[in-house]
Amino acid sequence: MTNILVISSSAAGDASVSAGLIASFIDAARAAAPSARIVMRDVGTQPLPHLSPASLGGLRGEPATEVERQTRAVSDELIAELRAADLILIGAPMYNFGITSTLKTWFDHVLRAGETFRYTAEGPEGLLTGKRAIVIATRGGLYSDGPAAAMDSQEPHLRTMLGFIGISDVSFVRVERLAMGPEAGAAAVEAANDALRDLAARAA
Repeated sequence: MTNILVISSSAAGDASVSAGLIASFIDAARAAAPSARIVMRDVGTQPLPHLSPASLGGLRGEPATEVERQTRAVSDELIAELRAADLILIGAPMYNFGITSTLKTWFDHVLRAGETFRYTAEGPEGLLTGKRAIVIATRGGLYSDGPAAAMDSQEPHLRTMLGFIGISDVSFVRVERLAMGPEAGAAAVEAANDALRDLAARAA
């Protein structure tokens, strides 16, 4: 049975393009593999607490306060979901050239030394190898090519963080030009749905 962890990070709710594409992927995945187990984690509409001076110790060292213990418990839960997944689907809209703060906070909780990576004499080593990830990267403009490509802090950041914990098999579905007119936006969503149906069939 395939275990799929879905991370949605848009603040747009029902108007979110990435959330709509996530729903389409889930429908296709369930059609291809009815026994697939799907775990949803919507950090866009149900954000995790950002790290603070009061909570940071929960992820570094031994928790000593109630806030730190609560932070450790949240991190443990998120890491358990990640460990159990064969495939991670991430809905990642571009906000101001990068990922949402809520998605960054999810990574802040799961990138934990001794749990998802470790330090060695040769440098850091990811501990979650053997998993696949699909990233739905929605963007108002065109960033995969042309003069705006240098402003893309979204895809490189995601590749770095996923690779740091050992997930290097990553497929990006780029949904671009969403703010460049209705025709361009509709074409981008249609192409993304086609790509996601193919990826869902291969994930079964």
